[in-house]
Amino acid sequence: MEHFPAPLSRAQSDTLIERIEAGFRERGYGLWAIELPGEADLIGFVGLIAVDPAMPFFPAVEIGWRLARPFWRRGLAAEGARAAIDFGFGSLGLAEIVAYTYQGNARSRALMERLGMARDPAEDFLHPALDPGEPLALHVLYRLSAPDTGT
Repeated sequence: MEHFPAPLSRAQSDTLIERIEAGFRERGYGLWAIELPGEADLIGFVGLIAVDPAMPFFPAVEIGWRLARPFWRRGLAAEGARAAIDFGFGSLGLAEIVAYTYQGNARSRALMERLGMARDPAEDFLHPALDPGEPLALHVLYRLSAPDTGT
């Protein structure tokens, strides 16, 4: 939660879980829980989620990930993100997947770039849920288009 204003409260966490579960029921996708059998039951999540209508690039489907710090730098977020991208473009037939983060989140931005996502600085935005003067308000948007299959 380094690049978030604060950890989620219990109520906020419950709301996020409800949103994730509703996405699976309504759209057939959501954020997958990540476990490492024999090592950890839950280390975070990765997957696809519908963008909130308040975002300036709505409607869109976002790829997202959050992992507990002890599991960083092991390629787990990248592995999960690639699986989510394959699922989004393959099974769901999405035309595009987006990702966004606080402009100073170098690790997530580097992963977005390794995934082949591209940023247009003209699309940088102030997160609508944050006060514009807050240091974490400035966000960057990355996009990834579905591969051209020639069909």
